[in-house]
Amino acid sequence: MTLTADSKSLANSLIENVSKVIVGKSDTVELALVALICNGHVLIEDVPGVGKTMLVRSIATSTGCDYRRMQFTPDLLPSDVTGASVFNQKTGNFEFRPGPIMAQIVLADEINRATPKTQSALLEAMGEQQVTVEGTTRELPSPFMVLATQNPIEYEGTFPLPEAQLDRFFMRVSLGYPDAEQEVAIMDRREHLDPIDELKPVCTPEDIAKLQAEADDVYIDALVKQYIVEIANATRLHPEAALGVSPRASINLMKGGKAYALLQERDYVVPDDIKAIAVATLAHRVLLTPSARMREVTQETVIADVLNQVSVPGASVRRS
Repeated sequence: MTLTADSKSLANSLIENVSKVIVGKSDTVELALVALICNGHVLIEDVPGVGKTMLVRSIATSTGCDYRRMQFTPDLLPSDVTGASVFNQKTGNFEFRPGPIMAQIVLADEINRATPKTQSALLEAMGEQQVTVEGTTRELPSPFMVLATQNPIEYEGTFPLPEAQLDRFFMRVSLGYPDAEQEVAIMDRREHLDPIDELKPVCTPEDIAKLQAEADDVYIDALVKQYIVEIANATRLHPEAALGVSPRASINLMKGGKAYALLQERDYVVPDDIKAIAVATLAHRVLLTPSARMREVTQETVIADVLNQVSVPGASVRRS
């Protein structure tokens, strides 16, 4: 496969366009774009006010995708997510009124403030790109992407996401606080007008579909696949992990590596592509042991340790 000039410029244009609103976080924007190309979903975990919602709105606007926002609260019902059949007195029939999940880019804002029952309403949509309401299955549009924001779990009034739902998220990313120079730039841009109000689409959903097709054709060698499997196995055997990553994580790491290689203007995957996305793709799927949590070991630390332990294909073994 030969990469086209269009795909190279399109990916760069998307990152540059979103970066007009999200200052100094091009790495996070690139990871979100990797997930979009893979038809994956992103969990954005961070403290309030750092731009989580703005990141989602910027991606939706830049891609020209249909966008809906759900504010998750303790009283939100599953039908508020998926939609429901409502009786029409004029026609005498029940009519389906779609919920906000029936969009291409969906923001699930503060997902961990909803009850587990409502959180689970997203599982079918995220896993199978369809929803079943009152026995009728309805396909979701393509591309389809859920970007959920989450406050840190120690905040009051939050419900931690179960492992089954965390595993549905392709990646978990965070924005973090800007440095002093970046924060001044943010203030300058928003002194008179919010940049999101001036943001224009740089592509169409059809263009995203083309990027997805090109990423699917990126070559990945059997040795790199074996490298992915060894990383996954190492998380399952790590002493700080009570539960390692699933085979779904291995698949996502492979697909993400292909999409990341595409953004690097290559038609083949190298181990560095896997390492670049490994923490974002794997860390949230690792369940730490109680002793590790007491010692404040992080999931990211476990993945970093695994990457240091697993031999890279083609690298020589270091002899002591």
